[in-house]
Amino acid sequence: MGKIAVTLQQALGSRAQNGVRGGMAARALAQGAGWDVADLLCTFGPGDQPFEERHAGVCIAMVVAGSFDYRAAPGRELLTPGALLLGNMGECFECGHRHGAGDRCVAFRYAPAYFERLAADAGVASGQLNFRRARIPSQRAFSPLIARACAGASAESGGANEAVWDELAVELAAATLAAAGALTRAEAPASGTAGAMASSRVAQIVRLIDESPGEPHSLTSLAAAAGLSEFYFLRTFQRVTGVTPHQYLLRARLRAAALRLQDGGAKIVDIALDCGFNDLSNFNHAFRAEFAASPRAWRAWGRARRS
Repeated sequence: MGKIAVTLQQALGSRAQNGVRGGMAARALAQGAGWDVADLLCTFGPGDQPFEERHAGVCIAMVVAGSFDYRAAPGRELLTPGALLLGNMGECFECGHRHGAGDRCVAFRYAPAYFERLAADAGVASGQLNFRRARIPSQRAFSPLIARACAGASAESGGANEAVWDELAVELAAATLAAAGALTRAEAPASGTAGAMASSRVAQIVRLIDESPGEPHSLTSLAAAAGLSEFYFLRTFQRVTGVTPHQYLLRARLRAAALRLQDGGAKIVDIALDCGFNDLSNFNHAFRAEFAASPRAWRAWGRARRS
Protein backbone atom coordinates (compact mmCIF):
# COMPACT_ATOMS: atom_id res chain seq x y z
CA MET A 1 0.00 0.00 0.00
CA GLY A 2 1.42 3.39 -1.00
CA LYS A 3 2.06 6.24 1.42
CA ILE A 4 -1.13 7.97 0.26
CA ALA A 5 -3.36 5.09 1.39
CA VAL A 6 -1.29 4.38 4.51
CA THR A 7 -1.76 7.95 5.74
CA LEU A 8 -5.52 7.63 5.29
CA GLN A 9 -5.61 4.36 7.22
CA GLN A 10 -3.57 5.93 10.03
CA ALA A 11 -6.01 8.85 10.24
CA LEU A 12 -8.98 6.50 10.37
CA GLY A 13 -7.25 4.40 13.03
CA SER A 14 -6.58 7.50 15.11
CA ARG A 15 -10.23 8.53 14.84
CA ALA A 16 -11.41 5.11 16.01
CA GLN A 17 -8.89 4.97 18.85
CA ASN A 18 -9.72 8.43 20.17
CA GLY A 19 -13.46 8.19 19.59
CA VAL A 20 -13.63 11.54 17.81
CA ARG A 21 -15.97 12.68 15.06
CA GLY A 22 -14.98 12.48 11.44
CA GLY A 23 -13.60 15.53 9.72
CA MET A 24 -11.75 16.98 6.75
CA ALA A 25 -8.07 17.96 6.91
CA ALA A 26 -6.94 20.22 4.06
CA ARG A 27 -3.23 20.76 3.39
CA ALA A 28 -2.23 23.37 0.83
CA LEU A 29 0.33 21.98 -1.63
CA ALA A 30 0.89 24.85 -4.05
CA GLN A 31 -0.78 27.80 -5.73
CA GLY A 32 -0.27 30.02 -8.72
CA ALA A 33 -1.99 32.72 -10.72
CA GLY A 34 -5.53 31.39 -11.09
CA TRP A 35 -5.15 27.98 -9.48
CA ASP A 36 -4.37 26.17 -6.25
CA VAL A 37 -4.02 22.55 -5.20
CA ALA A 38 -4.66 20.91 -1.84
CA ASP A 39 -4.35 17.49 -0.24
CA LEU A 40 -7.76 16.66 1.26
CA LEU A 41 -7.92 13.85 3.82
CA CYS A 42 -11.45 12.94 4.96
CA THR A 43 -12.29 10.67 7.90
CA PHE A 44 -16.09 10.85 7.69
CA GLY A 45 -17.84 7.49 7.67
CA PRO A 46 -21.26 5.80 7.37
CA GLY A 47 -22.39 7.19 10.73
CA ASP A 48 -21.76 10.82 9.77
CA GLN A 49 -24.51 12.95 8.27
CA PRO A 50 -23.62 14.38 4.83
CA PHE A 51 -23.90 18.14 4.48
CA GLU A 52 -24.18 20.49 1.53
CA GLU A 53 -21.16 22.46 0.35
CA ARG A 54 -20.48 24.82 -2.54
CA HIS A 55 -17.60 24.84 -5.03
CA ALA A 56 -15.63 28.09 -4.69
CA GLY A 57 -14.03 27.59 -8.11
CA VAL A 58 -13.86 25.12 -10.95
CA CYS A 59 -12.82 21.89 -9.25
CA ILE A 60 -11.02 18.83 -10.60
CA ALA A 61 -10.18 16.48 -7.74
CA MET A 62 -8.16 13.28 -8.16
CA VAL A 63 -9.41 10.50 -5.90
CA VAL A 64 -6.27 8.75 -4.65
CA ALA A 65 -7.57 6.59 -1.76
CA GLY A 66 -10.89 5.48 -0.32
CA SER A 67 -14.28 5.97 -1.95
CA PHE A 68 -17.35 8.13 -1.43
CA ASP A 69 -20.69 9.15 -2.92
CA TYR A 70 -20.73 12.52 -4.67
CA ARG A 71 -23.95 14.34 -5.51
CA ALA A 72 -23.95 17.48 -7.65
CA ALA A 73 -26.18 19.09 -10.28
CA PRO A 74 -25.16 16.64 -13.06
CA GLY A 75 -26.08 13.62 -10.91
CA ARG A 76 -24.87 11.21 -8.24
CA GLU A 77 -21.74 9.09 -8.67
CA LEU A 78 -19.50 6.74 -6.69
CA LEU A 79 -15.97 8.17 -6.63
CA THR A 80 -13.15 5.61 -6.45
CA PRO A 81 -9.33 5.81 -6.72
CA GLY A 82 -8.26 6.88 -10.20
CA ALA A 83 -11.49 8.76 -10.88
CA LEU A 84 -11.87 12.53 -11.12
CA LEU A 85 -14.48 14.56 -9.25
CA LEU A 86 -15.78 17.44 -11.37
CA GLY A 87 -17.30 20.59 -9.92
CA ASN A 88 -18.57 23.79 -11.49
CA MET A 89 -18.05 27.23 -9.97
CA GLY A 90 -20.77 28.06 -7.44
CA GLU A 91 -22.40 24.64 -7.72
CA CYS A 92 -23.74 23.00 -4.56
CA PHE A 93 -22.63 19.45 -3.82
CA GLU A 94 -22.71 16.79 -1.13
CA CYS A 95 -20.32 13.95 -0.27
CA GLY A 96 -21.24 10.88 1.76
CA HIS A 97 -19.60 7.68 2.99
CA ARG A 98 -22.43 5.18 3.34
CA HIS A 99 -20.21 2.38 1.95
CA GLY A 100 -17.15 2.86 4.17
CA ALA A 101 -15.08 5.44 6.01
CA GLY A 102 -12.54 7.83 4.61
CA ASP A 103 -11.07 9.10 1.38
CA ARG A 104 -8.18 11.18 0.16
CA CYS A 105 -8.11 13.52 -2.83
CA VAL A 106 -5.63 15.84 -4.50
CA ALA A 107 -7.92 18.70 -5.48
CA PHE A 108 -7.15 21.37 -8.06
CA ARG A 109 -9.25 24.54 -7.98
CA TYR A 110 -9.26 27.04 -10.84
CA ALA A 111 -10.47 30.63 -10.98
CA PRO A 112 -13.18 30.80 -13.69
CA ALA A 113 -11.31 33.33 -15.85
CA TYR A 114 -8.11 31.28 -15.76
CA PHE A 115 -9.97 28.05 -16.52
CA GLU A 116 -11.74 29.74 -19.43
CA ARG A 117 -8.36 30.78 -20.83
CA LEU A 118 -7.04 27.22 -20.54
CA ALA A 119 -10.18 25.96 -22.25
CA ALA A 120 -9.79 28.45 -25.09
CA ASP A 121 -6.20 27.30 -25.59
CA ALA A 122 -7.53 23.72 -25.74
CA GLY A 123 -10.10 24.70 -28.39
CA VAL A 124 -13.17 24.47 -26.14
CA ALA A 125 -15.94 27.01 -26.76
CA SER A 126 -16.82 29.24 -23.81
CA GLY A 127 -20.42 27.97 -23.85
CA GLN A 128 -19.23 24.42 -23.16
CA LEU A 129 -17.21 25.05 -20.01
CA ASN A 130 -19.67 23.73 -17.44
CA PHE A 131 -19.08 20.07 -16.68
CA ARG A 132 -22.15 18.02 -17.54
CA ARG A 133 -20.95 15.02 -15.56
CA ALA A 134 -20.02 14.71 -11.92
CA ARG A 135 -17.22 12.21 -12.55
CA ILE A 136 -14.70 10.96 -15.05
CA PRO A 137 -13.96 7.30 -14.33
CA SER A 138 -10.44 5.91 -14.14
CA GLN A 139 -8.78 6.31 -17.55
CA ARG A 140 -5.30 5.65 -18.88
CA ALA A 141 -4.86 9.27 -19.96
CA PHE A 142 -4.94 10.40 -16.32
CA SER A 143 -2.75 7.72 -14.74
CA PRO A 144 0.59 9.56 -15.15
CA LEU A 145 -0.97 12.80 -13.88
CA ILE A 146 -2.43 11.11 -10.80
CA ALA A 147 0.81 9.27 -10.06
CA ARG A 148 2.76 12.54 -10.29
CA ALA A 149 0.29 14.25 -7.96
CA CYS A 150 0.53 11.38 -5.46
CA ALA A 151 4.32 11.58 -5.53
CA GLY A 152 4.19 15.32 -4.92
CA ALA A 153 1.66 15.04 -2.10
CA SER A 154 3.71 12.27 -0.45
CA ALA A 155 7.03 14.11 -0.60
CA GLU A 156 8.58 14.70 2.82
CA SER A 157 9.04 18.38 2.03
CA GLY A 158 5.30 18.77 1.63
CA GLY A 159 5.06 18.44 -2.12
CA ALA A 160 6.80 19.06 -5.40
CA ASN A 161 8.01 22.56 -6.26
CA GLU A 162 5.51 25.08 -7.57
CA ALA A 163 6.71 24.82 -11.18
CA VAL A 164 5.93 21.10 -11.21
CA TRP A 165 2.43 21.71 -9.81
CA ASP A 166 1.88 24.57 -12.27
CA GLU A 167 2.57 22.26 -15.20
CA LEU A 168 0.36 19.59 -13.69
CA ALA A 169 -2.53 22.03 -13.21
CA VAL A 170 -2.45 22.99 -16.89
CA GLU A 171 -2.07 19.40 -18.14
CA LEU A 172 -4.90 18.18 -15.91
CA ALA A 173 -7.29 20.90 -17.08
CA ALA A 174 -6.57 20.16 -20.75
CA ALA A 175 -6.94 16.39 -20.33
CA THR A 176 -10.15 16.78 -18.32
CA LEU A 177 -11.74 19.10 -20.87
CA ALA A 178 -10.88 16.65 -23.64
CA ALA A 179 -12.31 13.68 -21.74
CA ALA A 180 -15.40 15.52 -20.48
CA GLY A 181 -16.28 16.54 -24.02
CA ALA A 182 -16.70 12.88 -24.93
CA LEU A 183 -18.64 12.05 -21.76
CA THR A 184 -21.74 14.19 -21.80
CA ARG A 185 -24.28 11.73 -20.43
CA ALA A 186 -24.07 9.59 -17.33
CA GLU A 187 -25.49 6.10 -17.45
CA ALA A 188 -28.99 5.75 -16.00
CA PRO A 189 -28.76 4.37 -12.47
CA ALA A 190 -30.39 1.09 -11.59
CA SER A 191 -33.69 1.58 -9.82
CA GLY A 192 -35.08 0.01 -6.69
CA THR A 193 -33.68 -1.58 -3.57
CA ALA A 194 -31.96 -4.39 -5.49
CA GLY A 195 -29.97 -1.92 -7.60
CA ALA A 196 -28.93 0.09 -4.54
CA MET A 197 -27.85 -3.08 -2.72
CA ALA A 198 -25.79 -4.26 -5.69
CA SER A 199 -24.12 -0.84 -5.96
CA SER A 200 -23.26 -0.98 -2.26
CA ARG A 201 -21.66 -4.39 -2.70
CA VAL A 202 -19.62 -3.16 -5.65
CA ALA A 203 -18.40 -0.24 -3.53
CA GLN A 204 -17.13 -2.73 -0.95
CA ILE A 205 -15.33 -4.70 -3.68
CA VAL A 206 -13.66 -1.50 -4.90
CA ARG A 207 -12.24 -1.01 -1.41
CA LEU A 208 -11.15 -4.66 -1.31
CA ILE A 209 -9.21 -4.23 -4.56
CA ASP A 210 -7.55 -0.99 -3.42
CA GLU A 211 -6.53 -2.51 -0.09
CA SER A 212 -5.06 -5.65 -1.69
CA PRO A 213 -4.27 -5.05 -5.39
CA GLY A 214 -1.57 -7.71 -5.37
CA GLU A 215 -3.95 -10.53 -4.43
CA PRO A 216 -5.04 -12.98 -7.18
CA HIS A 217 -8.45 -11.39 -7.72
CA SER A 218 -10.58 -12.72 -10.56
CA LEU A 219 -14.06 -11.99 -11.88
CA THR A 220 -15.26 -15.18 -10.22
CA SER A 221 -13.72 -14.42 -6.82
CA LEU A 222 -14.82 -10.77 -6.83
CA ALA A 223 -18.38 -11.64 -7.85
CA ALA A 224 -18.49 -14.29 -5.12
CA ALA A 225 -17.23 -11.79 -2.55
CA ALA A 226 -20.00 -9.42 -3.63
CA GLY A 227 -22.60 -12.18 -3.47
CA LEU A 228 -23.63 -11.57 -7.08
CA SER A 229 -23.62 -13.61 -10.26
CA GLU A 230 -20.65 -12.93 -12.52
CA PHE A 231 -22.86 -11.38 -15.20
CA TYR A 232 -24.73 -9.08 -12.81
CA PHE A 233 -21.53 -8.16 -10.97
CA LEU A 234 -19.75 -7.26 -14.22
CA ARG A 235 -22.66 -5.15 -15.43
CA THR A 236 -23.15 -3.41 -12.08
CA PHE A 237 -19.42 -2.81 -11.52
CA GLN A 238 -19.09 -1.13 -14.90
CA ARG A 239 -22.18 1.00 -14.31
CA VAL A 240 -21.03 2.12 -10.86
CA THR A 241 -17.32 2.71 -11.57
CA GLY A 242 -17.29 3.42 -15.30
CA VAL A 243 -14.78 0.62 -16.04
CA THR A 244 -14.73 -3.18 -15.97
CA PRO A 245 -13.37 -5.08 -12.94
CA HIS A 246 -10.30 -6.11 -14.95
CA GLN A 247 -9.55 -2.53 -16.00
CA TYR A 248 -10.00 -1.29 -12.44
CA LEU A 249 -7.79 -4.03 -10.97
CA LEU A 250 -5.06 -3.45 -13.56
CA ARG A 251 -4.94 0.28 -12.86
CA ALA A 252 -4.99 -0.29 -9.10
CA ARG A 253 -1.96 -2.58 -9.48
CA LEU A 254 -0.16 -0.12 -11.73
CA ARG A 255 -0.81 2.79 -9.35
CA ALA A 256 0.53 0.73 -6.46
CA ALA A 257 3.62 -0.16 -8.48
CA ALA A 258 4.20 3.46 -9.54
CA LEU A 259 4.18 4.58 -5.91
CA ARG A 260 6.41 1.70 -4.80
CA LEU A 261 8.95 2.58 -7.48
CA GLN A 262 9.37 6.02 -5.93
CA ASP A 263 9.06 4.97 -2.28
CA GLY A 264 12.28 2.99 -2.04
CA GLY A 265 14.92 0.86 -3.69
CA ALA A 266 13.17 -2.51 -4.05
CA LYS A 267 13.95 -4.44 -7.22
CA ILE A 268 11.54 -3.82 -10.07
CA VAL A 269 10.80 -7.52 -10.42
CA ASP A 270 9.91 -7.75 -6.72
CA ILE A 271 7.58 -4.76 -7.01
CA ALA A 272 5.91 -6.32 -10.04
CA LEU A 273 5.33 -9.61 -8.22
CA ASP A 274 4.11 -7.89 -5.04
CA CYS A 275 1.61 -5.86 -7.06
CA GLY A 276 0.06 -8.91 -8.71
CA PHE A 277 1.99 -9.25 -11.97
CA ASN A 278 3.26 -12.77 -12.61
CA ASP A 279 5.38 -11.86 -15.62
CA LEU A 280 7.93 -9.03 -15.72
CA SER A 281 7.57 -8.45 -19.46
CA ASN A 282 3.80 -8.08 -19.11
CA PHE A 283 4.34 -5.65 -16.23
CA ASN A 284 6.82 -3.58 -18.24
CA HIS A 285 4.44 -3.46 -21.21
CA ALA A 286 1.41 -2.49 -19.10
CA PHE A 287 3.39 0.10 -17.14
CA ARG A 288 4.76 1.74 -20.28
CA ALA A 289 1.29 1.82 -21.84
CA GLU A 290 -0.20 3.42 -18.71
CA PHE A 291 2.54 5.92 -17.80
CA ALA A 292 4.34 6.45 -21.14
CA ALA A 293 7.61 5.46 -19.45
CA SER A 294 9.35 2.26 -18.42
CA PRO A 295 9.43 1.38 -14.69
CA ARG A 296 13.15 2.19 -14.64
CA ALA A 297 12.63 5.59 -16.28
CA TRP A 298 9.72 6.33 -13.92
CA ARG A 299 11.93 5.62 -10.90
CA ALA A 300 14.73 7.78 -12.33
CA TRP A 301 12.28 10.65 -12.90
CA GLY A 302 11.15 10.43 -9.28
CA ARG A 303 14.72 10.51 -7.98
CA ALA A 304 15.61 13.45 -10.20
CA ARG A 305 12.54 15.36 -9.01
CA ARG A 306 13.50 14.87 -5.36
CA SER A 307 17.15 15.87 -5.84
